[in-house]
Amino acid sequence: MFIRQLKYLVTLATEQHFARAAELCNVSQPALSSAIQSLEAELGLVIVKRGRRFLGLTDEGERVLGWARQTLAALEHMREDASSSQVGLRGTLRFGVIPTTLPIIGLLLGACRVKHESMSYTVRSLSSDAILRQLDEYEIDIGFTYLDEQVQAGFTVLPLYRERYFLLTPAGTDEPPRRKAAQWSSLGELPFCLLSTAMQNRQVISAAFRREGVQPNVVLETDSLLALHSNVQHAGMYSILPHSLLSVLDDLKERRVRAVRIEPELTRGIGLITRNKPAMPPLVSALWTEAATLNLQNQFDALLPRVRRSAA
Repeated sequence: MFIRQLKYLVTLATEQHFARAAELCNVSQPALSSAIQSLEAELGLVIVKRGRRFLGLTDEGERVLGWARQTLAALEHMREDASSSQVGLRGTLRFGVIPTTLPIIGLLLGACRVKHESMSYTVRSLSSDAILRQLDEYEIDIGFTYLDEQVQAGFTVLPLYRERYFLLTPAGTDEPPRRKAAQWSSLGELPFCLLSTAMQNRQVISAAFRREGVQPNVVLETDSLLALHSNVQHAGMYSILPHSLLSVLDDLKERRVRAVRIEPELTRGIGLITRNKPAMPPLVSALWTEAATLNLQNQFDALLPRVRRSAA
């Protein structure tokens, strides 16, 4: 058995196409197929369902795929550990990030880069469910996501902060009144732009409206935080966002938009998760250690007085 055979199998399972997998592995399609057939012969199993095109993996093949992913991940971690003792940490740390934390991921990476400048990163915007799945399948190394019982079961968890939600309004508006915090029950008539219904952020917001018996007037749905912000600033819409985003909304200071607290307050735990192993891989451990030193809760909560002043 060769490592390249396991790599071919994992790539084929990801691409679901023999020709694309062969191209990514820099081999011919016959060479890739032959390597997987040799693996099948060695294990005495049928791994790939064969036809005129890729039809998926057999049940036995799915089990072999899981071991292949673990083996390749362990090999990469061994290489990282060996290199760290020679020239410092090198390698690519793969992040899965829920959309509402994308704008602040630089706070974590920036802290890590101070001590480990040779590390590199890939950051994928994923749903919380996709983060769990890709961690289980060794497609990412760390998730930056909501923390709840489903997430924490079976994973190593580092809580970082509890996000609080605020109403982002166009500049110059008097809705809600400037001297009061907004009430969920009073927001039903405002023209909203919100994240799409498939996203947990939207599901949390929808649940808050349901508790108050309010049907929000949703004019625009999108999967882009940038689009939400643009439509508040330029199209006269309203949105509801986590307070961590106040750290990157420079136009709040310039009064191009206005932020207002919403009562009753809605909060949600946010943090890092990774696979639960006896020892963390070196790249994961490096990021984890630096993230633990950041007091993001205080940093984000310190922005709330600005929200209150803007509402005053």
